Amino acid sequence: MVDSHRFDELRKRLDLGSVSDDLLELAFTHSSYSREHELDELANNQRLEYLGDAVLDLVCAAYLYRTYPDMPEGDLTRLKAAIVRKSALASVARSIDLGQYILLGRGEETTGGRRKASLLADVVEALIGAIFLSTGLDGSREFILEHFRSLLEEVESRETLRDHKSALQEILQARSMPPPRYRVIRTEGPPHDRWFTVEAYLNGDVIGTGEGGAKRAAEQQAAEEALETIDDWLGD
Repeated sequence: MVDSHRFDELRKRLDLGSVSDDLLELAFTHSSYSREHELDELANNQRLEYLGDAVLDLVCAAYLYRTYPDMPEGDLTRLKAAIVRKSALASVARSIDLGQYILLGRGEETTGGRRKASLLADVVEALIGAIFLSTGLDGSREFILEHFRSLLEEVESRETLRDHKSALQEILQARSMPPPRYRVIRTEGPPHDRWFTVEAYLNGDVIGTGEGGAKRAAEQQAAEEALETIDDWLGD
């Protein structure tokens, strides 16, 4: 058992009063520490990390589903991946200063384990797992939406992984060419369940076609196709 006061400041700062000392200690125990101290093979944060990963995935998926009611499944999946990737999780860990609380073996300590993105990401997921066991899904959701807010807002404002339109426009601007235009060539389905087909065209020529449950999604797909076939239509 480590110092019983080790997590006092963290508990107060992150409002973790419902999470027991034992669970917090487990969430911050790296496997290198448990091996070095000859603890039980399960006395590390790997199982909590597994649980927290699933909880984070569910909360983010539900948030994106509600926030983007017209977005197709593939785009939702890509946006979620941008939020839960290791580098993003590590940035959350750094923003709430979790590194100082990790229990590491000497080898990991001397090689800068507290700053490793993969290790920090694992700790975030393990902490979410501990919060879930202590407060259920509601408490976990509250923690995630609070501390992942900047990532969620970044995805909303930049539409991170869907911005093929900007990429295409930048290429054309670099060649002193006009931006592409987009037009809806077909709309199908009832008002509550539309399906759009969009063409991207340049100087009167079609350079890409896309489909989607929203015009924006269809435009992005058209731009993506244009990027994939750029050698065919851009010329020298």
